[in-house]
Amino acid sequence: MSKKKSLIRLEGIWKSFADNQVLKGVSLHLSEGEIVAIIGGNGAGKSTLMKILMGIYTKDRGEIYINEEKVHMSSPSVALDKGIYLVPQEPLLFPNMTVEENILIGFRQNKSELSARLHELIEQLGWEIALTRKANTLSIAEQQLVEILRGLLREAKILILDEPTSALTFNEVQSFFQLMKDLQAKGIGMFYITHRLSEVFEMATDVVILRDGTITVSGPVEEFDREILIKGLMPENTEMAKAEGEREAIDYSQAPILKVDGLTGYGFRDVSFDVHKGEILGLAGVVGSGRTELAEAIFGVGEIIRGDVLLEDKSLKGLSTMEIIEEGLNYVPEDRHLHGIFHMADVRMNTTSAILSRVSKFFINKKKETEITKKFIDDFRIKVTGQGQELRSLSGGNQQKVVIGRILSSDPKVVVLDEPTRGIDAGARGDVYKIIHQLKKQGLAILLISSDFEEIFELADRAEVMCHGTNTVQLAKEEITMDALTHASFGA
Repeated sequence: MSKKKSLIRLEGIWKSFADNQVLKGVSLHLSEGEIVAIIGGNGAGKSTLMKILMGIYTKDRGEIYINEEKVHMSSPSVALDKGIYLVPQEPLLFPNMTVEENILIGFRQNKSELSARLHELIEQLGWEIALTRKANTLSIAEQQLVEILRGLLREAKILILDEPTSALTFNEVQSFFQLMKDLQAKGIGMFYITHRLSEVFEMATDVVILRDGTITVSGPVEEFDREILIKGLMPENTEMAKAEGEREAIDYSQAPILKVDGLTGYGFRDVSFDVHKGEILGLAGVVGSGRTELAEAIFGVGEIIRGDVLLEDKSLKGLSTMEIIEEGLNYVPEDRHLHGIFHMADVRMNTTSAILSRVSKFFINKKKETEITKKFIDDFRIKVTGQGQELRSLSGGNQQKVVIGRILSSDPKVVVLDEPTRGIDAGARGDVYKIIHQLKKQGLAILLISSDFEEIFELADRAEVMCHGTNTVQLAKEEITMDALTHASFGA
């Protein structure tokens, strides 16, 4: 049996951002016709590693070999020249351009020659796709096919597939798998990033598990089963003592303050749960499970196709976000930089911007605005030089405290916290946890969305686990363990 030709080899790749060590000596290998599944929790280093392969990030240490030749991956153009192509989770197409125009854009060669090569390539693969169709008429699966054609026309021998089935229907998934097998038969190697363990055993030749920037498990797929993979995904210290603190008893005999009933929207389906006064309900799951899309639908940002959201038995469906805030529900978004803060405004404005109508009629009442801001600065121990300090000059943890303060200034009955400690240091994380416990003691109902299972374990009174767009598992307080959360989140 002839030995497969090596396509790419990574030796001891290290990468850090400031004091955060993201990759710690990662070594990987891909040969012709291999499909290497890369799995790992959020923050494991998967995206950083792939961006280094694509020349988007530069490695701190280590070596990259393509066809056994050492390569300095200094830019995406170098990666493309070396035959590497990334098919993103969300295809990047120009909606008003045709399929053919989207594929050929960026090439410098003769258009008629490229078009002839494209038609020949499609014929060789046996795919059916109308090149004259506009991109905005394509399904997600067809858009991904266009992205793959872009790569193959560039004679890519190494494809990086980032969660390619996360938005596909069952039939589209099966078609996509057949496509992968066709490419595999032609000797193309693939790095396949996925959270779905069933797909690992169905499609991959090899599997790699990344955890905290290191590889914990690697080898041919046939050497593993689900339990071994789950063990490789779990943190080393799973025997954690749950910090109960002074937990208030929750009266579950009373009607819930928030009820989500059979909610279906884009990215999630048939989700039902309720939250009681003074309760922290954890909503766990990995990226792509539909948690944030669900939160946005509850808050009136995303569309609700079916189902309802009830706050104290009143439907929020169809209300604007401002009306929902007035009813008593508010939302701290996952991406505070994009949706949560005004970078160039000061701390005072960021804290009170949600309640301008309360601190002003025609002119802003500076005294009232200052009093409200001072309360949250003192209560949350926000480190500032003064209320006039620009928010962008604060640390990530202090920015997050300001965002939470702004949400609480609207006097909500229910708060949705989406990844509240994402991107902040350990000290600030502890402060945010104290704030969450404080809100619970005050009787607020909290929906805590997190991909950090330790966070759910630490804070939640009950937990719902989302996988593949729906909440598949419900856990009482005593049932919340790292093992249970990991198994349910990866569909095991």
